Amino acid sequence: MKLAIVGGGSTYTPELIDGFARLRDVLPLDEVHLVDPDAHRLDLVAGMARRMLARAGHPATVVATNDLVAGVSDADAVLVQLRVGGQATRNDDETWPHHEHCIGQETTGPGGFAKALRTVPVMLSIADVVRRHARPDAWIIDFTNPVGIVTRALLQAGHRAVGLCNVAIGFQRRFAATLGVPHEQVSLGHVGLNHLTWERSVTVDGVDVLPGLLGDRLDDLADEVELAPALLAQLGMVPSYYLRYYYAHDEVLAEQLREPSRASAVQAIENELLGLYADPSVDTKPEALERRGGAFYAEAAVELIAAMRGDGSVRVVNLRNDGVLPFLPDDHVIEVPARFDGATFVAEPVAALPDDIAGLIGAVTGYERLALDAAVHGGRDRVLRAMRAHPLVLQHDRAERLTDLLLAANARFLPWA
Repeated sequence: MKLAIVGGGSTYTPELIDGFARLRDVLPLDEVHLVDPDAHRLDLVAGMARRMLARAGHPATVVATNDLVAGVSDADAVLVQLRVGGQATRNDDETWPHHEHCIGQETTGPGGFAKALRTVPVMLSIADVVRRHARPDAWIIDFTNPVGIVTRALLQAGHRAVGLCNVAIGFQRRFAATLGVPHEQVSLGHVGLNHLTWERSVTVDGVDVLPGLLGDRLDDLADEVELAPALLAQLGMVPSYYLRYYYAHDEVLAEQLREPSRASAVQAIENELLGLYADPSVDTKPEALERRGGAFYAEAAVELIAAMRGDGSVRVVNLRNDGVLPFLPDDHVIEVPARFDGATFVAEPVAALPDDIAGLIGAVTGYERLALDAAVHGGRDRVLRAMRAHPLVLQHDRAERLTDLLLAANARFLPWA
């Protein structure tokens, strides 16, 4: 099997390689092609990947290239993990919204919108190359944020694509550890949009144990997602930690205003990692990679590809709604458990949602649809409409000023700006 990783020079890549080495029985790979325009990073990461596989006795060949066509040609699957503009643009996304008293975050709010505008055109260009040169049945696995918007862009353009995030698998693994059971026995009632999800149930051997966990371990669960215990108790479910940007916006904003950006911390970790990757004696996943983020990233990717190869398992993915959440358009992308039926992913049934949850999902869906329209077609008016529609903005004057800030910070990435 040939797997292409576009954005293969990412410091995340050795996390994937570690997973491929550990889970070789689940996913037998013959070739891993790393594609990246940054020759220096690509050389360091590819060398590290080869040493890791050699140490593990894995026979797969690692090929590094800056030629996208060569990298994806005849690939069985193409995983895309990219950040247009690197950590510098992430730092921008996390800081300029502060001028209008909005949180700065790279996947939601005004900063997440900026990332979508930069990313969608690049992803569509890459996908066109994949369609022409990869195997006819190859899938694009989108790990690129904002995953929901990017995946919908790919599906809308007719590509064979599925979006993947590590939030659900992280919850699954942590619940399994708390309960002292193998993670394979834990299934989640995970529902929402990417980075706007809730765990409605935690099922072990057919029994939902979440009510008991909320009763016995409420404070621990609340601490984990950094939200008030009273909120989890009233909801009767566990929100993703990304819901902090909504449920505790002002608290998060105050934290951001007094602390360095996450991008600055990540940049320091990346520099440390690249130094380790350059050391020919390093042939195992560095501890510093744990601080980079992306826990269970490799497991999520390996398990998804294994499901697509017919293991019959249910995986949480980003896919078309198609009536699963009846209050959303069929072509919108949602994040729920699904099963691969041999041709495509089919979502598991989802019970009706409470009005407060459905209302927030609906509001963010409206923003996401306008954001994708702006990313595909450009224009300040489209950007303003999407900005104003976001639940974290809403006020027209604020949206006008945020639009100006966004366009000023991203003009070099937006040909129409």
